[in-house]
Order: sequence, then C-alpha cells, then structure tokens
Amino acid sequence: MATAAERFKTAVDTRDLTVLDELFTDDIRFYSPVKFTPFEGKPMLLGLFGVLMRVFEDFRYIGHYDGAAETGADGVEAPSAILPFRATVNGKDIHGIDLLHFDDEGRIKEFTVMVRPQSAVHALGEAVLAGLVADGLVPAPTVR
Repeated sequence: MATAAERFKTAVDTRDLTVLDELFTDDIRFYSPVKFTPFEGKPMLLGLFGVLMRVFEDFRYIGHYDGAAETGADGVEAPSAILPFRATVNGKDIHGIDLLHFDDEGRIKEFTVMVRPQSAVHALGEAVLAGLVADGLVPAPTVR
C-alpha cells in the first residue's frame, strides 16, 4: 500500500485535488515561502493547490526522504517526509522542498515549502497572489 507521501506525490503529478482532499486534515497549516503567517484549513489549501497547479510549469519531484521532525504548530515530533522538487514559474527555475508532517492517521497536518533562489521566490509569490485573487480566495492588495 502506498504511503501518504507517495499518494501525495501521485496526486500532485496527476493534478488530482480529490486525493489531496482525502490526504489533508481539516485544520492543516501550510507555511509558504512568500507569506509570514500560514495558510490554514482544508478549503484554503485545496484552493491554493488549484492555483499552484496552474502556476508551476514542468513541476517534478526529484527525491523522497522519510523521517520525523518537530512541527511548527505544536512543537511535537511527527512522522515526516521531505520531497525535493524542481519547477519553473514565469521563466524562473525553482529548486525547492516540500516538508510534510503527518498525523496519527497518516494524513498531512502541516506542510512547509522552501524554495530558492530569491528571484524565483519573488516570481512565485507574484504568480500565486494573482491566482488567489483571481479565484476569490484572498482580496486584491490595496494600493497606498
């Protein structure tokens, strides 16, 4: 039987939000490289992943490491997986990792993304914000 991390990778590869809905806890927290506070809750995460699946070009996982790590939300060590990836956003090459933390039932309860280089982080942030605004998930930024 496939692990939750393997099912997650397959869902991302096939762009299957239905599987992600099954894998995410209701109170999942997502730590983004472009936002200080986490995105929270399954509805927001499913919307965010819809945007990410449109924004990333040539997204591919290039590895998989299993272990345990302390979560950011409660500081408790949890089963975890690190999934290194490569992608392109608006012509910028991105190298990053997804850090997944699992609950006792094997569902993803916390998700952290780290990417490099900084120019790619900037391009990713702009593209994701535009997608979130377009999908009505966040308000448009106000101009001061």
